[in-house]
Amino acid sequence: MASFRLVRLGEQLRDEISNLILQQRIKDPRVSTFLNINRVEVAGDLAYAKVYVSSFMSEAQVQKGVEGLNSAAGFIQSSIAKKLRIYQFPRLSFVADTSLKEGFEMVHKLQALEAEENARRAEQEQPQ
Repeated sequence: MASFRLVRLGEQLRDEISNLILQQRIKDPRVSTFLNINRVEVAGDLAYAKVYVSSFMSEAQVQKGVEGLNSAAGFIQSSIAKKLRIYQFPRLSFVADTSLKEGFEMVHKLQALEAEENARRAEQEQPQ
């Protein structure tokens, strides 16, 4: 399958899974509406799709949410397969993605360093 089709299928899957989470159709109590689906990587043969999940909740809560999504993967697959007409529906596996949280923390560290540097410069420029 062409790569642009895989990307488009991944985007469709991301949208559908996000809608299922937001509409609270997944009844597992571990799955929170605060979970975000970042991206979906579909294998070239459509056998598997890796779904990256993130949130600004604690890592333990995100991990519990991922476990809930993995246990509800069959329901999610069947719900989406009814809407999408593709020959072979990929098996979904959910993975915790910490890249957004790490990037957010990195920006905060850089801002703190910049503020510290500005304070140091201001202190040196003051006449004594």
